[in-house]
Amino acid sequence: MAPEVSAVPEVPRLLERYRKSVVPALKERFRYGNRFQTPHLVKVVINMGVGQGAQDVKVVEQAAHEMGLITGQRPVITRAKKAISNFKIKEGQPVGVKVTLRRARMYEFLDRLFNVAMPRIRDFRGVDPDGFDQGGNYAFGLTEQAIFPEIEYDKITRVQGMDVVICTTAKSREEGMELLRLMGMPFKERR
Repeated sequence: MAPEVSAVPEVPRLLERYRKSVVPALKERFRYGNRFQTPHLVKVVINMGVGQGAQDVKVVEQAAHEMGLITGQRPVITRAKKAISNFKIKEGQPVGVKVTLRRARMYEFLDRLFNVAMPRIRDFRGVDPDGFDQGGNYAFGLTEQAIFPEIEYDKITRVQGMDVVICTTAKSREEGMELLRLMGMPFKERR
């Protein structure tokens, strides 16, 4: 007898946490009238610039493969908009990869980032809380892709950093920071 397959997809753990504990805490802290006024996550954009991709396409393909393993979604190869002779880049050459995560994949990625990948960073004391813009979106950089457990350290040809941008519906830096802090983002302590 075959096991019964559920038609309803499982709710990501971080989304469940947002609904059960983050929304009530934000409502109480900022005195929102209803739960729809509380800020929420819109998307997460991960960008990996690969400058050597202009000379060697295999470097971009490797970066795209690793980004796909990390995010669970196929990345888009970004191309140079302008020719820059000092860097030997022609217009239209591949120079990076990026992924935009939304909905369940976004929550799954952030859960792995906060709870698995960031604690693996050497001498990690938290991310800088100054990465917020006026609209409550947060941007930060990671120095290597090897912190993710999906990447096998022995198969890395070159260490590659990446930028992560978390877009929210928060109206201010304070709201955005409180949202991410309650969701588990490890911020540095201010002195």
